[in-house]
Amino acid sequence: MATKTINLNNEDIEDDDCLCSETTTTCTIPLDLEETQSLVLNRPNGYLKGESWIERAWSHWKKLGQPKHIVAPMVDNSELPFRLLCRKYGADAAYTPMLNSRLFTEDKKYRNMEFTTCKEDRPLFIQFCANNPDTLLEAARKVEPYCDYVDINFGCPQRIAKRGNYGAFLMDNLSLVKSLVEKLANNLTVPVSCKIRIFPNLQDTLSYAKMLEDAGCSLLAVHGRTREEKDGKKFRANWEAIKAIRNAVRIPVLANGNIRHIDDVDSCLEATGADGVLSADPLLENPALFAGYRTAEWGLGSAVMKEDDKLDQAELLIEYLRFCERYPVPWRIIRSHVHKLLGEWFRIQPSVREDFNKQYKLTFEFLYDLVNRLRELGVRIPLYVKDTENTISAN
Repeated sequence: MATKTINLNNEDIEDDDCLCSETTTTCTIPLDLEETQSLVLNRPNGYLKGESWIERAWSHWKKLGQPKHIVAPMVDNSELPFRLLCRKYGADAAYTPMLNSRLFTEDKKYRNMEFTTCKEDRPLFIQFCANNPDTLLEAARKVEPYCDYVDINFGCPQRIAKRGNYGAFLMDNLSLVKSLVEKLANNLTVPVSCKIRIFPNLQDTLSYAKMLEDAGCSLLAVHGRTREEKDGKKFRANWEAIKAIRNAVRIPVLANGNIRHIDDVDSCLEATGADGVLSADPLLENPALFAGYRTAEWGLGSAVMKEDDKLDQAELLIEYLRFCERYPVPWRIIRSHVHKLLGEWFRIQPSVREDFNKQYKLTFEFLYDLVNRLRELGVRIPLYVKDTENTISAN
């Protein structure tokens, strides 16, 4: 396998956009051009055709081990080091951040900066936003040797998606949605997955899901909120709608929304009948969520939970930074994760947060010292785990 070396010593790049390495770094994507060309030359006429498409969709899902605990796609937050950290603590599969298909095809620097993977990073969903079928296919063909699904983002509700005419705003143009899915399903060697939001009307949602299935979608992830319900803390996800979709289609379905700790996973699977769950923001505060750990918000005061004396968010940050040293990412991404993981710690010691925010150029030495400084100041917010002894005795 060949590897692509990328030089990031460009004067026009802001510091936070530079990879967290001082000099040239090596991208972890194996660029075996002969393998990629062979895939194109021997490409079947569509990944799935006719009734066998449902069988192959399920066969592929089962071959991956039917992952239940999945890291959702998060812009600037579900990058390789974070995916690996979540996998260490119970995640069975993960999505990349949403990638812009046009930029991915046109800009080599964008590809090298925004997408990396490694052999431990599977099963992997690579997600694109798009509004042009040919551009989407060109981007997807560059990554299909390195993933288990190429995913199309039909769920982003943010203003940037509205301006760019992608994500959840394509719900207003279902003929384009259908053409995007069909283009990939008819031309890739890996299956196509889609991530959607629901319509306010259930019947519209069911028709939407069936249309995606008929177009060639092999796996459907459903965020149980509408396009207008952006605030996950304000609006509860509609698990009943996800259940209705699960009963209406024949392909595997994943549920997204209201997954704050491991008991939510079990409740969601039972309530929806879904084949797996996605978690997003709660994982940013607690990457060990799928391993049964809870933040104080969900563990403090519960009779069946106890403080864990080994793992806390600062320790998770240290593990994340070690992954970043091995697999460099832009500093802006690391900065974001530090704020998410240590937000409560900073509230106790705001002077440490102020020092962190003043740092124009971050270094690993500074970040490790920052954790040590918090510990020396006596800050420790434990994660919580189930108290099995008390649970057993209570039964």
